[in-house]
Amino acid sequence: MQAHSLPPTYGFYWIQGGWRLFKAQPLALLFWSLATHILLQISFILPLLGQAAVLVLTPSMTFIVLNASWRIEQQHTMRLGDWLQPVKPANTRTQLVRLGFLYMLCSLIIAFVAITPFMDDIMQAVDHQGQVEFTALLQAMQKPMTLFTVLYVLLSGLFWHTPALVGWHHIPIKQALFFSMVACWRNKWGFLLYGAFWFGLIFATKQLTSVLLSSGMQSATVQFILTPINMILMAVLYASFYPAYLTIFGVRPPEARA
Repeated sequence: MQAHSLPPTYGFYWIQGGWRLFKAQPLALLFWSLATHILLQISFILPLLGQAAVLVLTPSMTFIVLNASWRIEQQHTMRLGDWLQPVKPANTRTQLVRLGFLYMLCSLIIAFVAITPFMDDIMQAVDHQGQVEFTALLQAMQKPMTLFTVLYVLLSGLFWHTPALVGWHHIPIKQALFFSMVACWRNKWGFLLYGAFWFGLIFATKQLTSVLLSSGMQSATVQFILTPINMILMAVLYASFYPAYLTIFGVRPPEARA
């Protein structure tokens, strides 16, 4: 798989492509946004195990929404039974689950690498009676969280295109990881612009929340206003994965070429 090196402005093109797909079938992508949100909420019921399960399922979920985006591009109406069709073939499902376990393992490793050097500072936030000083804890967590963020960005590049390469093109996982890493590196400025845009939206949403709460609005009302906005943003984000894959590799899924 040959990855093209695209101009940085393609970062905006991917977002525009996600918006176009969202406008084509907003209810379908909002359904997926809501489903993933519910899954994340359920994962918090089972600490550690729930989060581990989400990490394992991440490549499969990415592949599912990539297929949905392709179907929407082909003007196929997404029905409820269509969502899980991509992961029904046993070979595809097995490879994506293997990729998911690898993703979970890598996530745990970078968390360990990020936190271990700062364990002494973190433990100092706990007094002799076992009480946590939250202000001191937040200060102690700043450096490990910064390091974790940097490492996670690198990890994301390694896995970003891998579900598509494994699921659609049946490329071995090791080779797909390499192709994904090369593709992201060749388009690092586009992804930087892409990431900065989403970070800016997240920051703006948090600022809007603060403004609404400081104006005296009830938290329930603020949540009622912002929840649909967040769902739309997440739907567009998920839909933008497909334009990024398509423009970088220039190869449509095998189903589209058949």
